[in-house]
Amino acid sequence: MQEYIYMDYAATTPAAPEVLRGMTAAAEVMWMNPSAVYRHAEPVRAAVEKARGQTADLIHAASTEIFFTSGGTEADNQALTAALEYGGRKGKHIITTKMEHPAVLRTCEYLERTGRAEVTYLDVPSDGVVRPEQIAQAVRPDTVLISVMLANNEVGTIQPIREISEIARANGILLHTDAVQAVGHIPVDVKELQADLLSASGHKFYGPKGTGFLYVRKGLRLPPLIHGGRQEKGRRAGTENIPGMTGMGIAAELAAGSLDQHMKQERKLRDYMTGKMQAEIPHCIVNGSMEKRLPGNVNLSFEGVPAEYILVALDMHNICASAGSACSAGLPDPSHVLRAMGRSNEEAYQAVRFSLSYRNTEEEIDTVVSCTAEAVRRYRAGGRK
Repeated sequence: MQEYIYMDYAATTPAAPEVLRGMTAAAEVMWMNPSAVYRHAEPVRAAVEKARGQTADLIHAASTEIFFTSGGTEADNQALTAALEYGGRKGKHIITTKMEHPAVLRTCEYLERTGRAEVTYLDVPSDGVVRPEQIAQAVRPDTVLISVMLANNEVGTIQPIREISEIARANGILLHTDAVQAVGHIPVDVKELQADLLSASGHKFYGPKGTGFLYVRKGLRLPPLIHGGRQEKGRRAGTENIPGMTGMGIAAELAAGSLDQHMKQERKLRDYMTGKMQAEIPHCIVNGSMEKRLPGNVNLSFEGVPAEYILVALDMHNICASAGSACSAGLPDPSHVLRAMGRSNEEAYQAVRFSLSYRNTEEEIDTVVSCTAEAVRRYRAGGRK
């Protein structure tokens, strides 16, 4: 019996039972090298392509446009470095935002540090939604890439990628979107978005860790990030992770089949939790737009109370939540996302992220709200131990 309440699904999700069964079967049977020429390897090659097709269907892509990676971080790295190399004759200017995931921001910083890129980092409005006109104003003749995430991992805001893609196309610029938080949680259609590159991660939608993919628009011939063999059409060398690919393919198929139902459940839970927190805790502020927001994201600041204090108090009640990005957990710095949205360091330190799943219940939310309210009252009253 579960002895804790988990509300950190934006950090990672448990692999679905169907995923675990499929991975176990693949590990037991599909252990041969899919690149081998003998006929006994044919079922292994078929398993890889089946997973590729399942993954492609989730984002309405062609299977030939899906390239497997070890996760969203690798996919982001490959997208930025390869796109920059691809557009090198035109220039080396990249446009991104200050609220991107560290996988994008640190890659941009590396490319700057090594003299390979010049990067414009845009602030965002207080609601956390990028305005297309910001992007348009930042475009230069030597701009080769725009990278804006589809949905933010901390405050859950959904960005106007289609509108940004129109700006990119009008100026002959490649567009990459980090869709790690979006894929499997909201409808993602690459034909509608018109992005050239899209990154995603399997463990964010109930697939296995160590899996992800990069969507590369048909006709775009990017150089590889990992050199060696001819796997993944030469874009990613190394013997394929058959169990991982199989598991992510199953997770993608499950997500596609239950997306509308799960979105409805999560949106209901999100609104219930947000309303209850604001009703029971004075000076409770919602971070980010409520209209353009992931169904399961609840990001709140509790005025005057450090997030660290609340998280420790919740942990004592076996409640799992976070202060922001899972990749930044434990760091002393305030949320770079909230700082990009114009919040002060003090305000950024006060933000707690609850990321919900269709697996959560209203009873769990009642418990979490009660424990959070108790912690906030205690701190504000001066009883901070």
